[in-house]
Amino acid sequence: MKYIYDLDIDDLEKLMININEKKYRAKQLFEWLYRKRISSFFEMTNLNKNLINYLSDNFIIELIKEEQVLISNDGTKKYLFKLSDNNVIETVLMKYEHGYSVCVSSQVGCNMGCLFCASGKLKKVRDLSAGEIVMQILYIQKELDLIDERISNVVVMGIGEPFDNYDNVIKFIQIINHDIGLAIGARHISVSTCGLLDKINKFSKLNLQVNLAVSLHSAIDKKRNEIMPINYRYNLNELKECLLNYQLKTNRRITFEYILLKGFNDKVEDVLAIKKFLKGLNAYINIIPFNDINDKRFKSIKRNDCYYFYQKLKDENINVTIRKDFGNDIAAACGQLRAKKEEMS
Repeated sequence: MKYIYDLDIDDLEKLMININEKKYRAKQLFEWLYRKRISSFFEMTNLNKNLINYLSDNFIIELIKEEQVLISNDGTKKYLFKLSDNNVIETVLMKYEHGYSVCVSSQVGCNMGCLFCASGKLKKVRDLSAGEIVMQILYIQKELDLIDERISNVVVMGIGEPFDNYDNVIKFIQIINHDIGLAIGARHISVSTCGLLDKINKFSKLNLQVNLAVSLHSAIDKKRNEIMPINYRYNLNELKECLLNYQLKTNRRITFEYILLKGFNDKVEDVLAIKKFLKGLNAYINIIPFNDINDKRFKSIKRNDCYYFYQKLKDENINVTIRKDFGNDIAAACGQLRAKKEEMS
């Protein structure tokens, strides 16, 4: 059977019509799922018995299962969820001054092969359905309901390359953004990509105010080739041309994620290359201190070294931030917990 969470509001309306129910039943069902966050179809008191029985016979409403949860000293929670086929994925809950942010996975594994990423060590098994991404949000929101809190921000930056699972990720966004559902604002949703240009072009044509984040990690082709195989397919010149076109269509600022790797991409030449690459773009650099993934090629970088690089960028009038550290004591880097689970299996 299919998860009910795989259906967006349009799918539900079509379903209602196909089974000779009133179209408005779709909105009622959607509200039960995402506003009241019920756990059983039989809790839907304003739906008729025949419809409830049909839904119960044809759809799964139970959420994904929690396999493991780690809680950091800073309050960050990292969940390892087991899917119906026994594959596992990760989701992270972080608390900021402005509220709670959740980082979701979009695939089981990843084929992009970035050297600094634990997810890339385990190849892609399959895409997640829209519902499997939605359920990560719902599971955590139901926990937050117990303390009268809600998710304020969502980032699709967990395991997987979101634009390699484009259709399901977009459907997920539309479900959690819908105003009769979870109503998470589009400007509070961010999607990260290593640079799949065809999907960035497609994304630019949608009428969405969702934030785009691009994994840069070096503005020098030779270096980016070493750590990100995608750069062989789309080099930096092609990436920039695509992003200039994206901004012409959307007029939205781009975030460039930059994992700082000690002795590799933290030199003056890297600062100057970033400055050249950003010219003409409305963007900023988000420095991410490297989180050790037990790889001899790269080691964790000291916070002071991050501030030094940050200041060098500031001196060149580059808009830059340093991402706050979350969950360093619980293997919070993308894919680490899943990798440990797989090693033990």
